[in-house]
Amino acid sequence: MTKGEHGRTTRRLAVAAMLSIALLIAGCARFDDSASSPFTPEPTFGSGGEVRPRQPTAPPSPMPEPSVPDDPCFDSDPNVIATCLEATGGMVMLPGGESALVTEKQTGRIMRVAQGEKPTEVARIPIDPSAGGGLHDIALSPTFEEDNLIYAYVTTPSDNRVVRIAPGDTPKQLLTGIPRGATGNTGALTFSRPDELMVLTGDAGNPAAAADPASLAGKLLRVTALSPTPTPPRPVVALSGIGLAGDVCRDPSGAIWVTDRTPVEDRLQRVAADGTVGAPAWTWPDKPGVAGCSAGLGAVAVALTDGQAVAVLATEDDTGAVTSAPALLAQNLYGRLGGTAISGEGQIWAATVNKSGGTPAPSDDRVVKVPLPAGGGGID
Repeated sequence: MTKGEHGRTTRRLAVAAMLSIALLIAGCARFDDSASSPFTPEPTFGSGGEVRPRQPTAPPSPMPEPSVPDDPCFDSDPNVIATCLEATGGMVMLPGGESALVTEKQTGRIMRVAQGEKPTEVARIPIDPSAGGGLHDIALSPTFEEDNLIYAYVTTPSDNRVVRIAPGDTPKQLLTGIPRGATGNTGALTFSRPDELMVLTGDAGNPAAAADPASLAGKLLRVTALSPTPTPPRPVVALSGIGLAGDVCRDPSGAIWVTDRTPVEDRLQRVAADGTVGAPAWTWPDKPGVAGCSAGLGAVAVALTDGQAVAVLATEDDTGAVTSAPALLAQNLYGRLGGTAISGEGQIWAATVNKSGGTPAPSDDRVVKVPLPAGGGGID
């Protein structure tokens, strides 16, 4: 199988899994109320403030068996992929769909996680974790096979910004000057097409800035200058009025989905492939804390941090309209959930954020496979 065929197969599996969930939602389910990556190589970054190449020597270390029965990093749940991470941020699936990169928000580390292996640090970025800031999200370059580049949304002492990291080099500034505040220092990244990076920025605790066209806060931005330059062009605003940024993800049709939290409600919004923005696709007046999103044709999965679940919403392919209440997966199983990704098997992976305002278990924070409903028996 060629690399291109493998990527297409992975994407078909992801879409099929999302569609199976959507069919359950539309049919006999009972309600409680990214797309996969096309890239093939894996990053080879090392640890430290400077991103250095990792030597291609031995294969990843297998997950050790617990030396004592009460080893705090051991979790007997077969759906648990990784344990004992620091407070997590965003997550992206790696080529092949069997491993992922997950960020540690407060340490600036990017960790590679896979079933049966110890989490491995592949890069560390200097950040300022105060006021809710840190390393929020990452995205792989569309030409990752050639350049091994990763883009990251980070907080510094003076602002929030997007940086680009490469093997053997220090992080390079791509987009700076995103306002930093006492709160609201959140953001997320995804590629909408090979020459366009979508950057979701929080309102920095200032709703007025989110509505101000002159401010980069509280926006969904289209960034087309993907190489560091002294005078980058100002990004185009695709969506304004963002509150506390949750996540941004792309579905196979090219539509962009955005989650954010406002003082009134949590929202899921859609920007069509042609740039059209309609009313929010879904709102949560009870504000369960929308976070990471992953989208396929016919369904969008949204992690609910305070709701301690993954909500799956069936959508209409042409309009993205949501016509039925979301189904809840893994409710109260793993605590607070944040970043999400779709594996090569089409299964939703989620990272817990129990060390960020929750009650962490001894093995937290973790990356888990979200259990899917079996057959057509419904979702309890």
